[in-house]
Amino acid sequence: MMTDVLVSHSSDVEKAEFYKKTYLHVAFAILAFIGVETVLLNVVPPEVIGLMFAQKYTWLLVIGVFWLASFLATKWSLAQSKSTQYFGLAFYVLLEAVIFLPLIYIAVANAGTVVILQAATLTIAMFAGISAVAFTSKRDFSFLRNIIVIGGFIALGLIVGGAIFGFNLGLWFSVGMVILASATILYQTSKLKEGYTTNQYVGASLQLFASIMLLFWYILRILMSRRS
Repeated sequence: MMTDVLVSHSSDVEKAEFYKKTYLHVAFAILAFIGVETVLLNVVPPEVIGLMFAQKYTWLLVIGVFWLASFLATKWSLAQSKSTQYFGLAFYVLLEAVIFLPLIYIAVANAGTVVILQAATLTIAMFAGISAVAFTSKRDFSFLRNIIVIGGFIALGLIVGGAIFGFNLGLWFSVGMVILASATILYQTSKLKEGYTTNQYVGASLQLFASIMLLFWYILRILMSRRS
């Protein structure tokens, strides 16, 4: 039975069980996202989806809600209560499905499902590669934390500025965000054993899922820009 201690202080068997459960929950979260997104695409009228990207202030409201919910989900991911962790994960999956709705709708309308599959394949491949580096490398990736925080605030400022003043952030911004998301995955993966106890695998999966979705978002945007 897994004890409620930091992963770094647990036995090899408990560590293996923690990582196994964490990545299984990441996979389940991705499958749940696909299911919810499919339902939304078939249920939500195109006119309503159009409002999410046609009005700049509506999109700013969405961004604000997203960041607030991200803060709450992060807090829930660190809870000791398993039910709270599951609630945070389920809530975040639903939130991501809503946020992705207009982007997925435009992608399917303009390029079909092929571009979605390409973006998903690239995202999974990059996530697997970054995770392998984090697990096999003996380097300390703590230095990435400040870079990620500063980069996140800069990105948020540019996104808000673009939404208010109507300028296009362009391809290089998406490339930069892919790099930032990749750095976040590398940092989070390397710090799993220090930041979570053996019973917080649901919360750990939430953090990884959030970074995967950020990576997927901007890879999809890059692929869509090449087809426009």
